[in-house]
Amino acid sequence: MSSILTNTSAMVALQTLKSINSDLGRVQSEISTGKSVGSAKDNSAIWAISKTMESDVQGFKAISESLSLGESTIAVARQGSETVTDLLTEIKGKIVAAQEENVDRAKIQTDIDALTAQIGSVTGAAQFNGLNLLAGTEDVNILSSLDRQSSGQVTAANIAVARQDLSTDAGSLGSGTVLNGNVTASAAPINNTGDTQAISFVVDADTSDNTFSLTIGGTQLSYSAGDLTGSQTDAIDTIVGQINGLQLDGITAARNGNDLELTSTRAFEDVAANFSGDTVAAPGTVTLAERASSVTFSNTAPVNEGDGYRVTLGSTAYTYVAGKGETFEDVANGLKTAIDAAGIDGVSTAITTDNTGAQVLKIDNDSATAIATFTAIGNADGEASGGLFGLDNLDVTTTEGADAALATIEVLISNSIDAAAEFGSAQGRIEIQSEFVGKLTDSLKSGIGTLVDADMEEASARLQALQVQQQLGVQSLSIANQAPQSILSLFR
Repeated sequence: MSSILTNTSAMVALQTLKSINSDLGRVQSEISTGKSVGSAKDNSAIWAISKTMESDVQGFKAISESLSLGESTIAVARQGSETVTDLLTEIKGKIVAAQEENVDRAKIQTDIDALTAQIGSVTGAAQFNGLNLLAGTEDVNILSSLDRQSSGQVTAANIAVARQDLSTDAGSLGSGTVLNGNVTASAAPINNTGDTQAISFVVDADTSDNTFSLTIGGTQLSYSAGDLTGSQTDAIDTIVGQINGLQLDGITAARNGNDLELTSTRAFEDVAANFSGDTVAAPGTVTLAERASSVTFSNTAPVNEGDGYRVTLGSTAYTYVAGKGETFEDVANGLKTAIDAAGIDGVSTAITTDNTGAQVLKIDNDSATAIATFTAIGNADGEASGGLFGLDNLDVTTTEGADAALATIEVLISNSIDAAAEFGSAQGRIEIQSEFVGKLTDSLKSGIGTLVDADMEEASARLQALQVQQQLGVQSLSIANQAPQSILSLFR
């Protein structure tokens, strides 16, 4: 049936042409924008994913800038700590030169003071955009990544860079928790008398086959039959004279009645005396204890930032407050530095460990006056001492000061080397993270392109095909529109 009111063919041709025009418009949009998904209506799921990833890319650009700023800041700190290490090494050379007595120590001290002032200048200037990592103890967090969970939650990740305090600040003892249980001082007073041991043995001068051997301070005295003559006291006097004749450092002998009395005033060193032979009533080995008092630290308790320990010698107190990550070895070295810097007449110090592994600060007194007061205490919540604590108190104008300065400078050089190494490690990590973030950003951009970018080869081919279809559609619609005209022939 033909109708002049309803042209079904034209309707079909029109719908087909509209569809072709719609597809053609979409392909032209892809070609002009370069995107197959340009808005949410094109593909809502893909569009949403791409926009989320685009926001992450923008975030990683900011992270890359943060890493660049952090790397520059740490590079300045590393260079500063390396420069401090070089200056401390120069100071060590001056201190070594001061060990020789035939030098002008006053001029050497002037050079050391100048180098010390330069170190202060370096640590003060080692800042980037106002942030100085060579002062203070608080960590600095550098934004390093955005971590997106499967749930969609996003959290920021940071690289924590520990400050390395290379100041000479003395710190201050806190008033927090009492830590006296972590430190024990030996009994007072600290005197110069040393350790004396009386050795009882019998020398039978009338027995011709007797032998006798004494080893002390690494030196051996041997007696064959007939070497010791006379009475017991004569024999002891002979042995005393020969021991004293050895002129062993810090070791003397005397006769106390019929006993041989040995005394050692050696600091920080036990001395063993070994007796053997037929004439000896088996005294075996006798140990003369070192001449030194001790401060023993716990080998189990932790050391927290702000934990301070104080040793009092006479009327003067010496304090060291631990910084972040320090141990009792650092505390012992800090107290040693404080005591050495005071230049107390006859007082010297040493650091060792006991048989349990605990750190021990040894204090010796070689002066004529005993130190009556000797105590050790601890308190938490103090202000930490600087990593170069004691540097500004180095004094090589005396032999004792030069000796103490040599021990102190070794600790300070170790601290500055550790600081430079920490910064170097952190800078290397940031460089790796920065490179990773750059590659990750490129990967995200590539992923977004895979999702939303148009395939230009395919779009070009589709454009040509749709243009042909459009022409055919127009012709088809034109033919369909002419169909009712044939009905007029029926009325002629």
